[in-house]
Amino acid sequence: MAARTKARKLALDVLFAAELREERPTEVLSQRGRPNQDELAEYDHAVRLIEGVQEHQERIDELIATYATGWTLDRMPVVDRNVLRMGTFELLWVDDVPDGVAVSEAVGLATELSTDESPRFINGLLSRLQQLKPSLTL
Repeated sequence: MAARTKARKLALDVLFAAELREERPTEVLSQRGRPNQDELAEYDHAVRLIEGVQEHQERIDELIATYATGWTLDRMPVVDRNVLRMGTFELLWVDDVPDGVAVSEAVGLATELSTDESPRFINGLLSRLQQLKPSLTL
């Protein structure tokens, strides 16, 4: 498994835990302590994702709520909400990750960790944001 794929899983784990605990993601990350030897390669990208989602969460949630046809943020499973947050952040704010990779990786996480319907929903929403990317004001 690629280092950035592992980083996304680590970041999702932290974002998920932070939401359940009602804590800031960076606090949950700091509570984890130093990364173990297996996590070192992906740790920097995971931190980048966690801090980025935390910094831009208001705008990210606004975009998700606007373009998630028929779904409110509150109705989404927690894992889907955080996969979407992370995917949206990578898509719109991380220039060294190709748009298609950001969408594909988010769909992969949803396939592995969420419901049978989640990958299609996440793919559709992130693909829509990808199409609108040039017109979205960040």
